[in-house]
Amino acid sequence: MTEKFTVATVSAPFGVKGFVKIRAFSGETEHLLGLTEAILRQNDKEKSYIVEETVPQGASLLMKFKGIDSPEAAKPLGGAEIVADRAHAAPLKPGEFYIEDLKGLEVMDKTGETLGVITDIIEGGAGELAELKLKAGETKLVPFRSEFFGGVDVENRRAILLEKWILE
Repeated sequence: MTEKFTVATVSAPFGVKGFVKIRAFSGETEHLLGLTEAILRQNDKEKSYIVEETVPQGASLLMKFKGIDSPEAAKPLGGAEIVADRAHAAPLKPGEFYIEDLKGLEVMDKTGETLGVITDIIEGGAGELAELKLKAGETKLVPFRSEFFGGVDVENRRAILLEKWILE
């Protein structure tokens, strides 16, 4: 299972002391309040920062990184993704999964025949779609809902597609 997640993005400097605004992907911020170290990813490069202070600010957070002490120093961090360990990812409710844990799951039908693998989960207008790469190489999008997927097992890396007709 994935141990590191992209949990938020840095949006812009805030104030004069080097704070930046943080937008959490989950919409929840409580799990980020205890973050003491963060990896910032920008342009495929990663750099580790010590988090000096985190302050709730409405629906977002303000975060201060060690060595970033002015708005000018904070500005280049804009757009960076914050990568953190699993313990600082948004907590899951029953029936929820981290997208990174779903990628690569083997998809089978109810008889156990392997159909393909989940390559991604995409946000669609009516909900999430699982992108499946079928054995024949074709890619299909299937609504990632309980009517179509049953027995999603991230530990054993497999999911059951309940309705094979959806691939037609």
